[in-house]
Amino acid sequence: MTQPRRHTTVDSPLGPLTLVAEGDALVGLYLAGQRHRPPDETFGAPAADDDPTLTMAATELAEYFAGARTVFTVPTRPAGTEFQRAVWHAIATVPYGSTTTYAALAAAIGRPTATRAVGAAVGRNPLSIVVPCHRIVGAGGSLTGYAGGLDRKRALLALEVSTSAS
Repeated sequence: MTQPRRHTTVDSPLGPLTLVAEGDALVGLYLAGQRHRPPDETFGAPAADDDPTLTMAATELAEYFAGARTVFTVPTRPAGTEFQRAVWHAIATVPYGSTTTYAALAAAIGRPTATRAVGAAVGRNPLSIVVPCHRIVGAGGSLTGYAGGLDRKRALLALEVSTSAS
């Protein structure tokens, strides 16, 4: 039985972020205007101010944007197909301050000819930033595709490079 969803919105350098939880796990993190963002009515009721899962996610995001966090520990449970979940799991292994290509990601999940399908799964990632799809780039390092917009992708990569260098 699924538990009711609840949500909150937090400010960030990228604009408002909507955090969605179900049970004790974060199931969604969406940027304003994000491509493939589900309708707001699917996010559930507004959460209590002391919601432990959403408070943990908000705290970790604030630490990330301050350059003090490189790994998220908030429990997550993204809903998707088995293929999508495999792609998202592989994305989560890309280290902070690093990038990889869609082709390398396809190879990492044992589907080297599925680069386009991997790209589609990356674009449908329901946990932006926490599952760092901004670290996935095109061949040769080109910045291609980001459901939150290329300006936000550039900003996230720049944040990670600047804090990795210090």
